[in-house]
Amino acid sequence: MDFDVLFIGSGQGAYNGAIPMSQAGLKVAVAEEGRFGGVCTNRGCNAKITLDRPVEIMRQVEQLQGKGFNGIPTLNWEDLMAHKHEVIDGLSESNRMKLVNAGVTILTGHAKFVDDHTVSIDGHHYSSTKIVIVSGQHPHRMEIPGSELFHDSTDFLVTEHLPAKMAIIGGGYVAMESATIANAFGCDVTVILRGTKVLRGFYQPYVQKIISDLQSRGVKFNFSESIEQARQTTAGIQLNGTDGYQLTADYVLDASGRRPNVQNMDLDRIGLKFDEATGIEVDDHLQTNVPGIYATGDVIQKTVPKITPTAIFESLYLSHLFKQETTAAINYPAIPHTVFTSPRIAAVGVEVAEAKAYPEKYHIAEFDYATDWFRQVGNETSGGITIVYDADNIVVGAVSYGNDAVETINGLTDIIENRISHEDVERLLYIFPSIAHSYMRKV
Repeated sequence: MDFDVLFIGSGQGAYNGAIPMSQAGLKVAVAEEGRFGGVCTNRGCNAKITLDRPVEIMRQVEQLQGKGFNGIPTLNWEDLMAHKHEVIDGLSESNRMKLVNAGVTILTGHAKFVDDHTVSIDGHHYSSTKIVIVSGQHPHRMEIPGSELFHDSTDFLVTEHLPAKMAIIGGGYVAMESATIANAFGCDVTVILRGTKVLRGFYQPYVQKIISDLQSRGVKFNFSESIEQARQTTAGIQLNGTDGYQLTADYVLDASGRRPNVQNMDLDRIGLKFDEATGIEVDDHLQTNVPGIYATGDVIQKTVPKITPTAIFESLYLSHLFKQETTAAINYPAIPHTVFTSPRIAAVGVEVAEAKAYPEKYHIAEFDYATDWFRQVGNETSGGITIVYDADNIVVGAVSYGNDAVETINGLTDIIENRISHEDVERLLYIFPSIAHSYMRKV
């Protein structure tokens, strides 16, 4: 074999494990046809949070008008986009060099399977004892007449000039985060949804607060509307839906979801089980139905959140497995996740909906930030946290809404993962005043 381990893709589910494997003496290769580091690094999380940062700060400045601040700074999209390129554009090469410096062989091009242990890249064959598919996902594109006029999240994150009027189709992470950013920069935004729920995976009372906040800022939500076709007119892109629905916008963002990258890899040739919508089937060791072929990251079927920390955890797990440091099945920890609206919603552990469905197993406590003096320092009048306890009064889940929701849930993740009791929490002291001290007094 040419290699002990060959990764197809260079995202978080690859290089976090590839580097320690190589450093331990395994012959490791990473095949990549695009930018190193995957979607998150180049055209996802990192780019998005760079564009969101001024929005986050602006919201806090707004809250303090007349309480130390007088006047609101001006946001400039073109300046921010230039800054985003300064921050993001060099990351791909940095990630590539991390692999090279660790002794990982770089294979450039699109990989297709020849057999269970061989891939073809631009006409060259490479064999490996183990192959790990880390191909990620891509934006779903609606299949309706005129959909070629639409843009996806990759396009939006490199848009040089923000349009005056934008339509966003969808109600998930991409839709809500993009709506938040575009609206803050003065864009007239309309969010179009087939159903009536936004951010289905999050606690809906907090989601409604996000919707209400965006509506107060001018974002329009058109529920229960299905777009059937689009066409270019002199006034812009005209969207036509059921029951005579019509909307014209300068820019249409298709945020209707994401799909796994399982195409054009000849997976059928080796009999590997996958689904075009949900991804690759793996067992509790992240191995596919084909022995020796594994998968990590967003391309696999799983119930845990498909986010960067999950892919990192999976990659490190394979590193331990392949270095023969463990034979155990993967055991996922508590995985916190968030939507980067302003304010944020973040959650971890047992969901409130599940806790309410099983009152004999759980009880819930809710706290409103309006009564928290530390939040009043920043005049944060809308926010809160809901905590789920099990029958032993151990914190097992939490969801937070507010400026500091991410840090709040990050701290509670440690409490949940380690099943720290209320008595043990008393021994955890934090700087006063601080967000950590504030939320820990509620546990």
